[in-house]
Amino acid sequence: MPKVKVDGVELDVPAGATVLQACELAGKEIPRFCYHERLSIAGNCRMCLVEVKPGPPKPQASCALPAAEGQEIRTDSEMVKKAREGVMEFLLINHPLDCPICDQGGECDLQDQSVAYGRGASRYDENKRAVTEKNMGPIVKTVMTRCIQCTRCVRFAEEVAGVPEIGAIYRGENMQITTYLEHAAKSELSGNVVDLCPVGALTAKPYAFEARPWELKKTHAIDVMDAVGTNIRLDSRGRQVLRAVPRINDDVNEEWASDKTRHNVDGLVRKRLDKPYVRRDGKLVPATWAEAFAAVAAVQHGGSVAGLAGDLLDCETMFAGRALVEKLGGTMLEGRQTGLSYDVSSLSSVVFNTPLADLETADVILLVGTNLRWEAPLVNTRLRKAIKKGAKVFGVGPEFDLTYKVEWLGNDASLLAKLPEAVVEAFGKAARPAMIVGGGVLAKDGAHGDTLALVETLGLVKESWNGYNVLHFAAARMGGLMLGYATDGGIKAVAAAKPKLLFSLGADEVDYAAFLDSFKVYVGHHGDKGAHAADVILPGASYAEKAGTYVNLEGRVQRGEKAVFAPGDAREDWSILRALSEVMGATLPFDSFEQLRAEMVKAVPALGVEGLADYGWSVPSLPTGATGELASPIKDFYLTNAICRASPTMQQCSAELVHGVEFAEAAE
Repeated sequence: MPKVKVDGVELDVPAGATVLQACELAGKEIPRFCYHERLSIAGNCRMCLVEVKPGPPKPQASCALPAAEGQEIRTDSEMVKKAREGVMEFLLINHPLDCPICDQGGECDLQDQSVAYGRGASRYDENKRAVTEKNMGPIVKTVMTRCIQCTRCVRFAEEVAGVPEIGAIYRGENMQITTYLEHAAKSELSGNVVDLCPVGALTAKPYAFEARPWELKKTHAIDVMDAVGTNIRLDSRGRQVLRAVPRINDDVNEEWASDKTRHNVDGLVRKRLDKPYVRRDGKLVPATWAEAFAAVAAVQHGGSVAGLAGDLLDCETMFAGRALVEKLGGTMLEGRQTGLSYDVSSLSSVVFNTPLADLETADVILLVGTNLRWEAPLVNTRLRKAIKKGAKVFGVGPEFDLTYKVEWLGNDASLLAKLPEAVVEAFGKAARPAMIVGGGVLAKDGAHGDTLALVETLGLVKESWNGYNVLHFAAARMGGLMLGYATDGGIKAVAAAKPKLLFSLGADEVDYAAFLDSFKVYVGHHGDKGAHAADVILPGASYAEKAGTYVNLEGRVQRGEKAVFAPGDAREDWSILRALSEVMGATLPFDSFEQLRAEMVKAVPALGVEGLADYGWSVPSLPTGATGELASPIKDFYLTNAICRASPTMQQCSAELVHGVEFAEAAE
């Protein structure tokens, strides 16, 4: 470890560290625009200048200079101060200085650093350049006159998203950042360039002119758009969530979020259920809570009760639903809405066993029936890192552009029983082999068993390494399985039992034609498929309107907080179920959310400890011999749930980026 001196303080720095990192280890703040910890080094903004001895008697860019033994680094000398002032003056030469009308105002690196490191006056009095706006799609708004060419967005698109569609054209003062051929950025991660942009050149189009950062209440939450469990911050004003931005969690999402995670929030205020409804004479009509509860209590069910859980639920709601169904004499619970009926006798065989951060170190990977870009975009970014380190990827299933090279073996489930010799050989040499099993596999009879049979063949489980991974894409799936929302035979078995009373907890993907004889009580937040089929609607709260526990695809227990109140007469789901239980004469044993959580943890202790749950490792004996094509279960990335289907932004993303509809851009 090299020894360096930073402003007279001696310290050891890791081998390979840069001078900028050495300064940060010493507690010094180094200004920067182009440097970012998760991107390659560009060294083109020159804001991070420091004085280094031995070396030339001039300031040097600390982000691109390796720290070496015996260096004396000055971050506060007169030379450094003057150099930074000069760089800032140059950067502001062509900047429009339109902070009062800029969406980045209040959270802008250029603002902050010009105050801290600028001269306070400019000697430049020529005309400023102007740059035409670019079309980057429905997510990213551009004001390219503000751009300082830090190239963070270019490097993110190429290195992290794997969609190298953003780049620079022209030279010198005429240089411009743009998408090639002026089309929308076709990446499900494009919204991250807004966070990366250190000025207001790229901002969030749906959030434009909505609020200033100091007006917003900030709440830590967990995303429910997929099963990754992205850590997010919900920014709200009054009773409306205005935006969602990622929080840093290196074990889960690093600091990225998918476009669906960021921009579904405008769907939270549209098509909402804000009062109870009861079906009378074939039509749903508004009712009071007492009337709705009385209609449910009047059902003569005789213990024939079932519960269905939706994809966006928190564990507390599912536990309250389970408790009510059991109190009423029912036993059937199911969360796999689309008809999946895979074996859940061992949760370790249906979870993503490799921690997401460790996936970056895998050296040979087999993808089976999965489109990672749509099912879990942030798992795909982890795989890209593994490939940069030399990992080889094979694929069985329909071919997709996953932004990296995949050796596709074909789309026939029978391949799982007879993988090519080259694949088996590659896995035999691998120290950290991994297999990722998509939702398309779980829907195919025998395919789940075929993949489990490969665990031994490919040597996926070693000491301190488990490479068998099932990729779920519903946020509630692992929590639901831990709480028993899995009936033998799946939802078809529940429908065949013809329950007289059916509780649908936000289940919007179910084919309700199979439940025509059941009295359906829908507890949910959007007027989507579940509400259309219901006999009684009890308006609930979305993920932004209640605290809750969520379990992601790798079995990581996480907790989110309540950001805003539900609209109108809508209430938190657990309180609806508690009040209903009293009317039905089956009072549940909790009166507050804290008591409910305590009861849940008593029943399933793993849900009381944040972090990775331990499912052990056991392989159930399952039927094998699957044949036929594997299909991807997601047909449209942007419209996978009720919130997204209510969101104008997600609808436009779907139309423009999935279906190729062209939208005219207004001249500005």
